[in-house]
Amino acid sequence: MINFRYHVVSLTAVFLALAIGLVVGTAALNGPVADSLNNTVNSLRKDNQQMRQAVQNMQRELELEEEFAAEMAQVMLPGTLTGKRVLMLTTPTGRDHAEGVLNMLQLAGADLTGRIDLQDKFINPENNNNLLELAVTAARPTGAPTAGLPGNGHGVETSSALLATVLLDRPAGSEPVTEADRRAVLAAYSNANYLTSTDRITAAAEAVLIVSGQPYVDKDSAKKDESVVKIAEQFDRTGGLVVAGNGSAGGNLVSFVRGDAVLAQSISTIDNANTVQGQLVTTLALVERLTERRAGQYGVGDNAASLVPKLPQ
Repeated sequence: MINFRYHVVSLTAVFLALAIGLVVGTAALNGPVADSLNNTVNSLRKDNQQMRQAVQNMQRELELEEEFAAEMAQVMLPGTLTGKRVLMLTTPTGRDHAEGVLNMLQLAGADLTGRIDLQDKFINPENNNNLLELAVTAARPTGAPTAGLPGNGHGVETSSALLATVLLDRPAGSEPVTEADRRAVLAAYSNANYLTSTDRITAAAEAVLIVSGQPYVDKDSAKKDESVVKIAEQFDRTGGLVVAGNGSAGGNLVSFVRGDAVLAQSISTIDNANTVQGQLVTTLALVERLTERRAGQYGVGDNAASLVPKLPQ
């Protein structure tokens, strides 16, 4: 007769057998599985160490390349821009590498007529009408030449044209710009917080170096990128415009110039001016622009013709 004790004994035997099976199975698999996991972990650890070392090596190589470029600049640049009057114009996106570019210009002996830092307010499309009005009021009391200023209602373009008029060499036979006119126009834009000038500008420039950066990414990015292009177009008057940029994609100034067959013939671009190598090439491109009257597209990005200009011996 089957009683309660029989059921208890049977269930106990079943669970005991299960427990013994688990212990035996675990003991049988523990060695191979553990060994396999250990081997995998060790392999991943070794791969990680190798990749970390590779990254460190690449970082060191980059540092050495920049050190080499800096030392080469000491050999190649001195005297190459002596007597050349150069205006440096920076956009908000190019400020991070502006100092490096400026140092190379000074090393080359350029006669820096001044540095103009355009502010975000100048680029902001919300200030279009204000810039149009300022272009008129800034020029009227000074007698600065206004003939030929764009009349298409684009505030950045019109104001850039006025600034280029007072900051750059005028065509032969044109009405000259006095130092008083130049100071008055710059003061009007500076007082309205559209730009800052680090130096007193007392002479017109024969060449312009625009320091720009990555494309804008906010809701007004298309209009802002267009405004930066308008600035470059208005300052491309003397046959000596070079753009020192960062990258060559996404609609920034470098990419736009390279994509425009006409502008690419008159404006030189460098797409890696955020590096020491690019800052060296920027100065060499300016030398080429002024001595050879030739424009070129340099750097490591899209549509770059070569890494460096080919200058005569």
